Amino acid sequence: MPKQKAAEENRLKELVAKRSEVAKNRPEFVRQESWRYVRIHPEWRKPKGVDNKVRRQDKGWPALVRVGYRGPVESRGLHPSGHFDVLVYRASDLSSLVPGRDVARIGGTVGARKRQDILARATELGIRVVNPTGLRTIEPKE
Repeated sequence: MPKQKAAEENRLKELVAKRSEVAKNRPEFVRQESWRYVRIHPEWRKPKGVDNKVRRQDKGWPALVRVGYRGPVESRGLHPSGHFDVLVYRASDLSSLVPGRDVARIGGTVGARKRQDILARATELGIRVVNPTGLRTIEPKE
């Protein structure tokens, strides 16, 4: 069984490496003219104009976002550590996670008290929490 677990971990690490290899060849998608005007932010917006050079895919203009630039199907949803990233909002959500395969990410709207409960339950089950800090800790009641 440990041999099978190690093989699975190696496969997941290879998938992450494959995804990063594909990402290296992916162009940086920037909004048209963002390099020219300060008021235009660089985050991607789909070009919709009739004469838009990016929409027409003219030579010398930035690449248009298309589905072909996506990463491999098998590696989608994987954390960079090679584990499956699962969003958790309550301590009971941790019971469905597999300790060696999954890592937990605490939701952004979870408060300090529930976050502390989730962290305690995760250490009991042996599940790694990707974002354990973030809010102040509450002292336990005596």
